[in-house]
Amino acid sequence: MTTNNTPIRHEYHADIVVIGGGTGGCTAALAAAKSGKQVIMTEETDWIGGQLTSQAVPPDEHPWIEQFGCTRTYRQFREGVRDYYRRHFPLTAEARTRTLLNPGNGGVSRLCHEPRAALAVLQDMLAPYVNSGRLQILTRHRIESVSVDGNDVRSVTVRNLMSGDPVLLTAAYFLDATECGDMLPLAGAEYVTGAESKSETGEPHAVDGEALPQDMQGFTYCFAMDYIEGEDHTIARPERYDFWKEYKAEFWPDRLLSWSGVRPQTLEPVSYELFEGTEKYSLFFYRRIIDSKNFQDGFYPGDITLVNWPQNDYWLGSIIDVNEEDRERSLWDAKQLSLSLLYWLQAEAPRPDGGQGYPGLRLRKDIVGTEDGLAMYPYIRESRRIKAEFTVLEQHVSTACRPDGKAENFPDSVGIGCYRIDLHPSTGNRHYIDISSLPFQIPLGSLIPIRMNNLLPACKNLGVTHITNGCYRLHPVEWNIGEAAGYLASHCIDRGIIPREVRNTESELHVFQRKLESYGIELSWPTIRPV
Repeated sequence: MTTNNTPIRHEYHADIVVIGGGTGGCTAALAAAKSGKQVIMTEETDWIGGQLTSQAVPPDEHPWIEQFGCTRTYRQFREGVRDYYRRHFPLTAEARTRTLLNPGNGGVSRLCHEPRAALAVLQDMLAPYVNSGRLQILTRHRIESVSVDGNDVRSVTVRNLMSGDPVLLTAAYFLDATECGDMLPLAGAEYVTGAESKSETGEPHAVDGEALPQDMQGFTYCFAMDYIEGEDHTIARPERYDFWKEYKAEFWPDRLLSWSGVRPQTLEPVSYELFEGTEKYSLFFYRRIIDSKNFQDGFYPGDITLVNWPQNDYWLGSIIDVNEEDRERSLWDAKQLSLSLLYWLQAEAPRPDGGQGYPGLRLRKDIVGTEDGLAMYPYIRESRRIKAEFTVLEQHVSTACRPDGKAENFPDSVGIGCYRIDLHPSTGNRHYIDISSLPFQIPLGSLIPIRMNNLLPACKNLGVTHITNGCYRLHPVEWNIGEAAGYLASHCIDRGIIPREVRNTESELHVFQRKLESYGIELSWPTIRPV
């Protein structure tokens, strides 16, 4: 067999193949391997973990995450991160005894940590199955083509990005855990992108008129930096700096590279500052991943923050369903935006003392493991989404749409999640949509494509809309989605049935849900308030 005139030199077979080693991909592979299946997982970058690692985004979580509202393995991951710091780092005596240790003490999460810590913990969780030969992980492999027979995927070809060789993968089930839903168009699976219209979904916040398939949330190239007073770590002036320095979106109160922004919930103007000191919100504190006060004196020369701020959200172009030239241009331009933000901070940002620039800000390439200092992969907020047997709508989860104060009850629940409906500015030059939602369930129907039999979504490419993607895309929810998909594929192999038969046969659904509960997946919420 050949692909693009290159002979296939490697062929691997497994029970379940997971394409994409992000947060959902890792948990899908973990679940399938724990269930006794032979699993292959591919990953485009050097690091598995997705949002948690290669995209360098500290966890976005709900207020009750320490007590309930996630799967057992997600809780094990969180405790694993804390134990990683306790075992390997010179914490202060007080920090070491803190039950709810937060290495960064950042504002965004109760567990702000370095990407490498998450990587180490994920590798430890998968190690028993890798070492036993049950799980094979192929990093630096990108999906290239899919072979389909009717409604079934027969094989997937991925390309080794180091050698250039194609690799053929065959399996009974294939899970798409890529960040952009890359397997869906290659398999000919029905899917949706961008913003649906009100006439399609009836959602209060859907767009008027026609659907806008290229109107998606912006993506972000995150980076890490610390601050060393008295030193100069100013980077070279980025190529597109002049453009980004002057850029102002019509809906933004000032130039993007400024201390001005908006409150996402109200769209009222707000002023930021870099460090804590006034009543303005500190951006450095927001996603701080290392608080040096947690560690012995001098171990860290300064605090470390992760820059995923309003100022480096990129919305001038899409990277989904566009030609390769436009995709690469948008990726390059997004990198230029992030580097321009850093340069502006170092050289020109107004300081409270009347001066300008913080040259002591140091780009920490080592934190993200890249030569340019930007994350290995952009933070993708919105993916292709399957056309599913059931699609979660704003009406199912929005607080304003639920007068009884409860999200829709899904009898086919395979997990739970909670986060505000949080949509960032979009490629259609539309502003934030940030509205209250209720603690919700993940319906099995949203994991089942309308036609394909052995292809399942395993991250944010499930059956949600542009609107509900805003609360189903965060770390613990993606973790749950992947885990449920892994168990579903394994269960179908064991029972000799296909996923829609699990959902649509009451006895089979009951057996599967009891199995999920035995693995520590919560299917419903206690009575709690909205966020």
